[in-house]
Amino acid sequence: MGKGKIVHDGIVREVHPDSVTVEMVCQSACAGCHAKGVCGASDEAVRFITLPPPPFELLNPGDKVYVELKSSMGLKAVWLSYVIPVAILMILILTLSSVGMQELYTGLLSIAGTGIYYLVIYLLRGKLSRQFYFSLKKKQP
Repeated sequence: MGKGKIVHDGIVREVHPDSVTVEMVCQSACAGCHAKGVCGASDEAVRFITLPPPPFELLNPGDKVYVELKSSMGLKAVWLSYVIPVAILMILILTLSSVGMQELYTGLLSIAGTGIYYLVIYLLRGKLSRQFYFSLKKKQP
């Protein structure tokens, strides 16, 4: 596949005129390990995503496809979902602790601040979903 892209294998489950539902099996980093059958750390999760259909390809249920996302979008997702919330949490903990607030209130307010961040992300999900563009490509037999 193309350079600078994150690619996952998927199987088309539903096809509608304006959308395609794809099943992806997301594997952990250790999924390729020979001991994954006896190790409790390895996991697989089945995810369903709904995407716009590719413009010039006819897809049918059961077709195998590639789901692609630009690497830069993957990094943006990591920043939005992990880095920024941890930074908010740490800044609140350090700031509230340094002003002498009790540990219980420091912890609760820090968690509340992070929760507010995730609420804002949830409320902006429509705008964010337009920024993260996935593309589908049918696998050639």
